[in-house]
Amino acid sequence: MHKTQRAPWRERLYVIIFEADTRAGQWFDIALLVAILLSVGVVAIETVEDYQLRYGDLLNRIEWFFTVLFTIEYVLRLIAVRRPLNYAFSFYGIIDLISILPTYLSPAYGSARSFAVVRSFRLLRVFRIMKLIHMTSESEDLASAIWRARSKVIVFLMVVLITVTIAGTAMYEIERLAQPEETQFTSIPQSVYWAVVTMTTVGYGDIVPQTTPGKFVSALLILVGYSLIIVPTGFVSAEFSDGKKKAEISNQACPYCMAEGHLKDAEFCRKCGKPL
Repeated sequence: MHKTQRAPWRERLYVIIFEADTRAGQWFDIALLVAILLSVGVVAIETVEDYQLRYGDLLNRIEWFFTVLFTIEYVLRLIAVRRPLNYAFSFYGIIDLISILPTYLSPAYGSARSFAVVRSFRLLRVFRIMKLIHMTSESEDLASAIWRARSKVIVFLMVVLITVTIAGTAMYEIERLAQPEETQFTSIPQSVYWAVVTMTTVGYGDIVPQTTPGKFVSALLILVGYSLIIVPTGFVSAEFSDGKKKAEISNQACPYCMAEGHLKDAEFCRKCGKPL
């Protein structure tokens, strides 16, 4: 089947926006990341009451400037790709769209503007800019390792759930029998919440045992928590080590489905099978 040719300016636009192997593409992505950082900073500063009172109008104008800038960039991305809908419904396409919607919705829903910080997700593009696309591959390997270890992780979580339920119930009975009027363990769900906080060694201190047996159970649960906290890490690490693939990855993105992380000698997309 004859491959449809795009206009040269669209090809050039695609290379600049989606490829990080060229000087123009690198500068575009660096400028984009700087704009993202500045826009997220403006959104954060707007929530500080003192700055809002002093510079509210200026911050508002700056935020609208970045929103218009990102809107233009989003439209250019849709123009540059061969299949705009594929990009629009891809991970980055959805993030790009969501990142500009809060400001447009702010006139009707003022509180929606703070959600513009979702733009920080776009900083993931730093992997491409800094020639670290192999990190994307590593993240996929890690996700794959977690998926392969899912059965072990589920069993581990079930053991933890049973442990905190038993410990919480035991603490409820111990504290309630010793001092029914003063106990902070007023119900089993409240006690299970305490057990979760204690076992994870967070220890908010909002609920504490008062009796000696209760303190003994608390200390025992903390020790159990320290013992179990490394277990899921071991599961995932083992799977990650076994399934790790050593391959040379390029920065090229598929012009059809926008997938990245291809081998340098790949001629077809690893996801959609289209020619690169």
